Amino acid sequence: MILLHWSDEVRAARDADAPIVALESTIITHGMPYPQNLQTARAVEDAVRANGAVPATIAVLDGVLHIGLSDAQLDALAQTPDARKLSRADLAACIATGGTGATTVSATMIAAAHAGIAVFATGGIGGVHKGAETTFDISADLQELAQTPVTVVCAGAKAILDLPKTFEVLETLGVPVIAYGQDVLPAFWSTRSDLGAPLRMDRAAQIAAAHRVRGALGLPGGQLVANPIPTTDQISTEIMAPLIAQATAEAEAAGITGKAVTPYLLDRLYTLTDGRSLKANIALVLNNARLGAEIACCLSVRQG
Repeated sequence: MILLHWSDEVRAARDADAPIVALESTIITHGMPYPQNLQTARAVEDAVRANGAVPATIAVLDGVLHIGLSDAQLDALAQTPDARKLSRADLAACIATGGTGATTVSATMIAAAHAGIAVFATGGIGGVHKGAETTFDISADLQELAQTPVTVVCAGAKAILDLPKTFEVLETLGVPVIAYGQDVLPAFWSTRSDLGAPLRMDRAAQIAAAHRVRGALGLPGGQLVANPIPTTDQISTEIMAPLIAQATAEAEAAGITGKAVTPYLLDRLYTLTDGRSLKANIALVLNNARLGAEIACCLSVRQG
């Protein structure tokens, strides 16, 4: 049996059947520079609390899978430059070898399901990378959504990806993709893409009900909730598209592949947008934390 270490706050919530929202940790170690990463992690946890739920930031520390981190652990992780980036493929190996690593979307879903947490809020999911028809570079997040029963709240797939192919794969895998409050899918930094939403829901209670019904039907996998970034914080697709194309071309020229691609592109876009991409990223994560907490409250035992 895998040893889970519960933070005091999360353990108390679990014992009281209080709503809990899982949070990933690669946004801390690989998504933002220090100290913005630590400030953002704390702000996201506070946003979950302010909306009635308990945050559970997930990470592997010295071979132990932590469900919820203390403030000191959060601080230490934010300053760990060599933390592994963990997905389904290497989560178990990191635990078995006593390593320290931050969980991606797929690994966070696995840990959340193992811990009995139904809702996970993140920034954006991984997906089909541009040029995947030759590189076959497709994130494990998509397969995870098809098999692990967690509702994932995000701002859509990261806009650095091939969005049409990403959502086509999700359709093939039978993953419900729900746009929150609009008829088109968001594009991470932008509120709207040119892709129509397969499903639309306008209330957290509807999303929670759909989660319950999937469980009652015995359907495998989770739900993807695409929650648009607030319009006041977005960067339009007209601005971002050419910058993403430039950063992608630079990554290809530098021979950057695999897990290194996303951190490289995010860092390059931070430079190309004079920091605006990071500010938008923080805003969308906070927005997703708020919605995730609302959904978790609707699912909680105490609220029926």
